[in-house]
Amino acid sequence: MTVKRPSLRVERALQRQGHRVLAGMDEVGRGALAGPVTVGVVLIDETCRSAPTGVRDSKLLAPRRRQALVPRIHRWSLSFAVGHAGPDEIDEIGIIAALRLAGMRALAEVAAAGVVPDLVILDGNHDWLTAPEDVGLFALTGDGPATPPVTTMIKADLKCSSVAAASVLAKVARDDIMVRLGGEHPAYEWEHNKGYAAPEHLDALRTHGPTVLHRRSWRLPGVMAQDAGMSAAGGPVG
Repeated sequence: MTVKRPSLRVERALQRQGHRVLAGMDEVGRGALAGPVTVGVVLIDETCRSAPTGVRDSKLLAPRRRQALVPRIHRWSLSFAVGHAGPDEIDEIGIIAALRLAGMRALAEVAAAGVVPDLVILDGNHDWLTAPEDVGLFALTGDGPATPPVTTMIKADLKCSSVAAASVLAKVARDDIMVRLGGEHPAYEWEHNKGYAAPEHLDALRTHGPTVLHRRSWRLPGVMAQDAGMSAAGGPVG
């Protein structure tokens, strides 16, 4: 089956509606047992032409192809960044708030470079970027939204070049972190499984227990029952 490659069709339609600077945003690591959750953001405007050849949702690309695309995405985009939230932060505030934290860190980086998007495109049907206090009646009590406006789209990583490019940057950045951390904790083989629940990772957890890099608020093999309970906001999602 031929997979239709993403394009800028959606982005151009949004730009015609007045959203000149768009931020494609995507996350990786949400369902991992160890390591950070990572959010990539790629900003484009009307001067950004077709994305580099080969840009796809990162899950559809081999590691070498993802790595090769990174400098090309950097040159193509108006601005770009990657933000992370660590396992300690995931344990403390839950996975959705940690996603928001990582996304806001990425947006803060591009803002520091002088670029602020008019609209953020998120993959999926859930706006995890906008804080609850910035929505509806809650927003009226503050100084306005703390985040740019957000639109969600199911399969945006398959349809929108900016979102697909953001997924590549996020995946490469997080994989690099997990390979490096895997060298420090070789029993878990993170260089291969990137912190997800692969058999060798689960076996190591049962044998050695969790490290400080594991999400201890989740149900992890090898963790005592009183430590394994998931917090109300935590636990693997997706």
